[in-house]
Order: sequence, then C-alpha cells, then structure tokens
Amino acid sequence: MKKINAQGLQIYTFVRNESDFISLTDMARYKNAEEPADVVKNWMRNRSTIEYLGFWEKINNPNFKLVEFDQFRSKSGSNSFVLSPHKWIETTTAIGLISKSGRYSGGTFAHKDIAFEFASWLSAEFKLYLIKEFQRLKIEETERLALGWDAKRLLTKINYRIHADAIKEEIILPQKLSKKDADIIYASEADVLNKALFGRTAKEWRDKNPKLSGNVRDYADVSQLVCLSNLENINAEYIRSGISQGERLLKLNESAIHQMRSLTRNTNIKKLEDKNIN
Repeated sequence: MKKINAQGLQIYTFVRNESDFISLTDMARYKNAEEPADVVKNWMRNRSTIEYLGFWEKINNPNFKLVEFDQFRSKSGSNSFVLSPHKWIETTTAIGLISKSGRYSGGTFAHKDIAFEFASWLSAEFKLYLIKEFQRLKIEETERLALGWDAKRLLTKINYRIHADAIKEEIILPQKLSKKDADIIYASEADVLNKALFGRTAKEWRDKNPKLSGNVRDYADVSQLVCLSNLENINAEYIRSGISQGERLLKLNESAIHQMRSLTRNTNIKKLEDKNIN
C-alpha cells in the first residue's frame, strides 16, 4: 500500500494482479471530508457511471454478469436508485472496484481507469493533479527497480572478484582472532558474525560507543555489508556441517580478512557507494 498526494489529500494506492488500484474513498474527501462514502454512492447513481463501469467490466472481466448489469442500468438515474460499491461487486462479480476493510486504508478502491473517471466527475482540476502525482509515483517505482537491478549486478561482480583475489597478497583489515577469542561462547549467531568481521560483539560495540544509537551494523560501509552478507551464507553452511561455534568463528574471521582485502580494492564498490549517496 502506497500513498500519493493530490491537492493536499493523502490517497492510498496498491497493486493487484499487476494493475494499479486507487482509493475512491480518499479521493471523495475532496468533495466531502466527513462522509466520503456518500460521495462515491452519489457518483454510482448516475446512468453514465453505470454504463462506464459496465463497459469496463465487459472488456476486462469474462465473468461479469450482464443480466444483473442491465437491471442496474435500467434503474440508474432515477430519484429512487441507490447503489453501493459493495452491492455492485457482489451482484455483478465486478473486478474494477474493490471494497477493503481497515481503519486507515479501508474503503472503496478502483482500477486506475475507473479512478480517473471518478476524478473527472469530482473536478477536472483535481483529475489533472491526481494523474500528475500518479505518474510521478510510477516513475519513482521504475527508477527504484532499475537501481535494484544494477546494484545486484554490481554485487555479482564484486563477489566473483572476491574468489579471484583470494590467492593474492594479504592485507589484513579485520583483526585476526586468537584461539582464546574463539573459545568464548556468544549469546547469538549474530554476535559470531559481528566478532568475525568487526572484532566485537554488539554489546562490546555499544559499551565502546555509548553516545551512538543503533548497532555496529548501522555504521558499516558498503564493503563490510557485502562481506557480512557473504559470511551469513558461509556460516549457514558451517552450521549444517556440524562445525562447532568456536571453530566456525575462526573460519569466518579468516574469510572476513580475505574478503575485505578484495573488497577495499574493488572499483565496483565505489560505484555502488556513489549510487547509494545519489
């Protein structure tokens, strides 16, 4: 569930079956902030609205009940005609409208084709603002997806390089742990990884940095986060193999040293950091 802003209104949207749905209830507050449901019902009393909804369903819904639709259409427009979104959906098996429960994100939602038609009925000006903000939201989503794909591609290159660099000259960045360190039993597997990479448990880090909020991982750079992700996978395999915690700690520490040696020299890390900054 996401929100867009149109002329000061917070309007919820969501995606179902690859189609965007927009809250008519939120939009209706443009006309009546106290009783938005009544605004939607008034819109559905119009013959032109019923014909539009029916035509949309004919195109997009093979299970749409035409006989029931014709009954609504014949009665629409009269002073006595009243129709709620729930009754329309239940009677005709419509899919263009959806009724959702919920205190903050409940109400009537409509496929964007229908939502924009409703916006036109509310106000031409409101419709233009809504479309503009909706398009901006979709552009942002597309950019985030593109960035995510690019980041995954860079991580693939980075991880491949780690293995290629494993035989090169040692530059120790994490501190090598002693056998005594490995004999300590830590409270959680997370601290095994923290000790292997950062040289401290979560508590040890907090004790040393009392003025900082969060934890040691919140202050890790991109290289350390990539390494940490790899260590999690390695540790999982060690656990399945039945290796003791102390022995795993020493092995993970060795892996951290070798990986950080490669990562700190990797140009793709710089590209990934630049993307995160921008």
